[in-house]
Amino acid sequence: MAKRLIPSLNRVLVEKLVQPNKTAAGILLPETTKQLNSAKVIAVGPGGRDRDGKLVPVSLKEGDTVLLPEYGGTEVKLAEKEYVKLVHHMNLVFLV
Repeated sequence: MAKRLIPSLNRVLVEKLVQPNKTAAGILLPETTKQLNSAKVIAVGPGGRDRDGKLVPVSLKEGDTVLLPEYGGTEVKLAEKEYVKLVHHMNLVFLV
């Protein structure tokens, strides 16, 4: 069984972040705030090729937090954890 997933080309592997139910002060959050699809980048492929055959590296790195599109990507399950594999250009927003 695989122990690590390594994406190829310009693919990115992310793990969805679970939104907290309440704030640090103890205020309960409504379920509508959970619609933010944020994820942590787990692994990044080496990048794609342009028309001249030159390597175009992926602009994301492991540990970055991104917003996911509502639909898209391929769900992958490994060792009781669920991941989403996306093409690099589908990650449009970085969370800082």
